[in-house]
Amino acid sequence: MKKNISEKLPGVQKNVLLKDFTTYKIGGPAKYFFIAKTKEDLMLAIKTAKEFKLPVFILGGGSNLLISDKGFDGLVIKINILNMDFLGNKVFAGSGAGLTELSYLSADKGLSGLEWSAGVPGTIGGAIYGNAQAFGVKISDAIETVEAMNIEMLRVKSFSREQCGFSLKNSIFKKNKNLIIISVVLGLKRKDIVQIKNQIKEFLDYRKTRHPMDFPSAGSTFVNPETKIRNKKVLEKFPELKEYNKIGTIPSGYLIAKSGLAGKKIGNAQISQKHANFVLNLGGAKAKDVLALIKLAKVRVRKNFGIELEPEVQFVGFK
Repeated sequence: MKKNISEKLPGVQKNVLLKDFTTYKIGGPAKYFFIAKTKEDLMLAIKTAKEFKLPVFILGGGSNLLISDKGFDGLVIKINILNMDFLGNKVFAGSGAGLTELSYLSADKGLSGLEWSAGVPGTIGGAIYGNAQAFGVKISDAIETVEAMNIEMLRVKSFSREQCGFSLKNSIFKKNKNLIIISVVLGLKRKDIVQIKNQIKEFLDYRKTRHPMDFPSAGSTFVNPETKIRNKKVLEKFPELKEYNKIGTIPSGYLIAKSGLAGKKIGNAQISQKHANFVLNLGGAKAKDVLALIKLAKVRVRKNFGIELEPEVQFVGFK
């Protein structure tokens, strides 16, 4: 007689609300929910999902994520591999380690390279997955190796920085859904502790003044397009675009705001007036409302600027 899933995967839970595990505070229930604290836990969970023919979603810190109001009809595996070890200028961290905590611990040891990530709610695994960046620094700058599991082959492999295929907000792990990040080795640089902590404070102060922090969100909704505007009529209407053309990157928040959408509300979701690349949950917002605002922003920016915005947010449970 076939065993039930809880016998095969001790600790698995049923019908767990996913909104409690995302920075958006939005999302319906997972049919099954499991917390993996070790590589072995992860392997067992994947094997069990295969046996029961369940789709799998890997959950990290829950940022950059919009989960459907209907939830996820499969097994959600929350990665809680949390180790953070230091040896010389190297950091050995589990993929579930928090970015902010890692940046502070590194600072305490006089190691520089993660100052930009202080205040970011995600995990190191999520940062690698989307090649997170801020203030001109990318997580890929510090990567030495990444350990990942191929869930099709049930095999663990180490990837060099080059093999990770990093590009703008992208990596091999984002492109290949069969690869799950387990751990990472970072190479940081020695620097004066006071200088590092002052830099962290500057970045945190910038975020507090420029980013909306009063309501739940997924952070930046869209990737900043690396492009230039050639249309003369558009350049005449928005002369500041000439400066962005020199840089080669246009802030998505600027494009959305200039499309007249800052402050736009649908249900209890709102495009922030403070920074239009943030879509906020004003309280009890539905995923469908956030999604409607995201689609509206894409349509308006395409119409006004001829640019196709690329979502940075990952969508889960939508059909």
